[in-house]
Amino acid sequence: MFSYYSFIFIAFQLSRFTCGQSPDKDTTSIQSAGSGQTAVPLPSQTNSDVVIIDGTSSSFRPIFTVPSDVDTGATLIPNINDPEAKDAQTLCPGYNATNVQRTALGLTAILTLAGSACNVYGTDIETLNLTVEYQSADRLAVRIVPSYLDASNSSQHILPTEFVHQPTIDTNAGMSTLTNDLSFVWSNDPTFSFSVYRKSTGDTLFSTEGTKLVFENQFIEFTSALPSNYNLYGLGETIHALRLGNNFTKTMWAADIGDPIDYNIYGTHPFYLDTRYYKVDDATGNLTLVTSNETEATADYIAYSHGVYNRNAHAQEILLRPTNITWRLLGGSIDLYFYAGPTQPDVTTAFQTSAIGLPAMQQYFTFGYHQCRWGYTNWSQLQEVVDNHERFGIPLENIWTDIDYMNQYRDFENNAVTFDYGTGESFLSGLHAGGRHYIPIIDSAIYVPNPENASDAGAGPWWTNEMVTWHNKIAYDGAWIDMSEVASFCIGSCGTGNITLNPVHPPFKLPGEPGAVIYSYPEGFNLTNATEAAAAASASSSQAAAFSTGDAGSSTTPTYLRTTPTPGARDINYPPYVINNVQGDLATHAASPNATHADGREEYDVHNLYGLQILNATYNALLAAIPGKRPFIIGRSTFSGAGKYAGHWGGDNTSLWAYMYFSISQALSFSLFGIPMFGVDTCGFNGNTDEELCNRWMQLSAFFPFYRNHNTLSAIPQEPYVWASVAEASRTAMNIRYSILPYMYTLFYLAHNTGSTVMRALAWEFPNDPSLAAAETQFFLGPALLITPVLAQGASTVNGVFPNAGGKGQVYYDWYTLSPVNISTPGANITIDAPLGHIPVYIRGGYVIPTQEPAMVTRDARRNPWGVIAGLSLEGTATGNLYVDDGESLVQEEVLFVEFTASQNALYASARGNYNDTNPLANVTILGVEESVSNITFNGES
Repeated sequence: MFSYYSFIFIAFQLSRFTCGQSPDKDTTSIQSAGSGQTAVPLPSQTNSDVVIIDGTSSSFRPIFTVPSDVDTGATLIPNINDPEAKDAQTLCPGYNATNVQRTALGLTAILTLAGSACNVYGTDIETLNLTVEYQSADRLAVRIVPSYLDASNSSQHILPTEFVHQPTIDTNAGMSTLTNDLSFVWSNDPTFSFSVYRKSTGDTLFSTEGTKLVFENQFIEFTSALPSNYNLYGLGETIHALRLGNNFTKTMWAADIGDPIDYNIYGTHPFYLDTRYYKVDDATGNLTLVTSNETEATADYIAYSHGVYNRNAHAQEILLRPTNITWRLLGGSIDLYFYAGPTQPDVTTAFQTSAIGLPAMQQYFTFGYHQCRWGYTNWSQLQEVVDNHERFGIPLENIWTDIDYMNQYRDFENNAVTFDYGTGESFLSGLHAGGRHYIPIIDSAIYVPNPENASDAGAGPWWTNEMVTWHNKIAYDGAWIDMSEVASFCIGSCGTGNITLNPVHPPFKLPGEPGAVIYSYPEGFNLTNATEAAAAASASSSQAAAFSTGDAGSSTTPTYLRTTPTPGARDINYPPYVINNVQGDLATHAASPNATHADGREEYDVHNLYGLQILNATYNALLAAIPGKRPFIIGRSTFSGAGKYAGHWGGDNTSLWAYMYFSISQALSFSLFGIPMFGVDTCGFNGNTDEELCNRWMQLSAFFPFYRNHNTLSAIPQEPYVWASVAEASRTAMNIRYSILPYMYTLFYLAHNTGSTVMRALAWEFPNDPSLAAAETQFFLGPALLITPVLAQGASTVNGVFPNAGGKGQVYYDWYTLSPVNISTPGANITIDAPLGHIPVYIRGGYVIPTQEPAMVTRDARRNPWGVIAGLSLEGTATGNLYVDDGESLVQEEVLFVEFTASQNALYASARGNYNDTNPLANVTILGVEESVSNITFNGES
């Protein structure tokens, strides 16, 4: 285990802020690292006032509001939009390979500039080292790094293995690589290029032929050809279609931003899955690559998938264009890993086991329902929320608090008035006695301590100690890590000498403050609530007019900051190549790129790793705070490998149908990234939701692994009991969810041990059907359950496909009626009745699903009788499995694993392991029995 402390604490700001409703709810953002911009002077505040809270007087000083311009970065134009941008492919010479040497498992070579340096977006590096390794039976590594590395430049180019694991040669590679299906070929015609082929098909998987390698100290570019209409998935984190398409630029720079579509947001995952479909000639068996969306229902197809991982943590862009993919990196090296597959499960498993690690095993309770909001103001309100769920018969497993509980928004310290420790101990005692749990937010960025406030604590290597100490006061059950990009509300410094102002109000209006009252509602709200929608629209217009800055519609042509390379130096605040960062300036809402870490590394080189490192730190801290139990963590910023520590939620989405739609592709993408514990803010975080959207969303999220409802300060309440129809829809969906928790828990056990996925795209379960390549409105939960949600406002039906049904050998059963679905045409898009409150769920024939009778909390559900649902295939067979343990321990003393097999009119269960479960088997349901049943035997007895 490596030291994580030195990499975590840079001493920045706090997170989201609430209104200054009490002296303990005022905040600031004073950051220590500068970015070279002019410091903003902020006047001192010394006078004080008195406020009465629940009859108690408390003095406080007026809180200063940081001017908004401190978070306004330089005006930049992204390179991809800049008409003055230089084309590196035209200007740069490329490289030539020399001194090529065979090795036991590949080759090495020296790459030297093939002409005069271009220095287009940095200083060209004259000499590079190439290493090619066949590392295993299904993995090929290609690394290109500067030949000359020392203390002066190593951190700019080498990603330490103690931060991000680097795949290595398998111990049996000498034999296993003999069956590797990948082949590496290089050429110097006209300059160095390389290609990776699949030997079994002759297909070119990756080729830089016809392009030039560009390798500078702040800019690396390489391009690979791709077939027409290619199918690429991954490259996170972005809210985007599941299949990425061929006209998209993916930016990777961890950003604190409220979920814009198609832009970079919180995490960085430089991995993609490439799936290619081939039509099989019935007569010859020859394969023809499919390059069109049009397929033939009667034709036979076969798919081959491979994966590509570029182990680079710098700011970067990946340009997806009709014929190629281009990587542009602002530092680091080329550290590519090709995974042969040939199926998605093969690729995903190999990627996890070799590069990023297997997903963390979760405690059983984490699969229960979670309720949160920004705006739960005290312990009494939390108790009211818990009681209301009980009153309305809606299961509630976990209650969360946002930053409302904090004392001046300090981590590890409660507000002494509204969330005092004494009342909290009583509340948590009752909560835990009822089988429920409590999860607080912890902001991984800490504001610089005010030296004039003795109660302020400084940042340092105390994360574990603080979490242990705090747990002794408040017995929390997990951690919610937010703002871990890491975020800041000032560009560089918030003002030299202003540290004594901490805490202050951030440089923007908070939800609910004058000028920031929330009047937005989902699409179609005007159709279902015309009067309320009209009133909200009018109020919104009045607010916009009253708080208008007067500069709307300005025709002034912007003046962009463009920098040119300085030979031998780096401009890390304003790199010459400008990525299409959602925030523009790299320092906007982020730590300054020139901030220096304790080990001397600059933020520019490690920015995208902060989220990963704080999750690692929190994982270790929870092991100390709650010994023996699996740490439960939900984090916002992630990097490749974060799944071995934590789950992830989709961030600050919006209460719109569009965000519910995209939540499926988000979840499926994170399945590829090895983070199956994924969910979104159900019903939406920003803006007001409405009854219809929340009704549909509560049902959809019931089939995501992480199931939480959460919304912003001052928005309307959206707990599931607020509307009668939402309460009923939630109970219906939760009844299914809590029934199949043994199935879901087993899926996570398999993911944790084998790298398999939990939520699955239709294309992954039926890889030989090209028509499913872009399917993103349905998904499988494991192999056995097909979920077909309504994703459009006002709909009472939904279209869905039933892969391989209709004469192709697959049968599906309706969850509610247990009857087989009648499909007459293969691949048909079927219209399914789905009135409000109903989510279509289907059992895939050929699978056995273990169940338990549901309860209000998972503790009680685990004590209930067992059930088994076997959906027979058309051949009368089915298989499945069940994993059982104590549901919480990091190391299990005893476990139970049961394998189910149905065949020849019998269902068999074969168990191994010594875990003793005493709950009875109450129900066995067999679907697809075509003949009447005259006799049933159980363990040989009728």
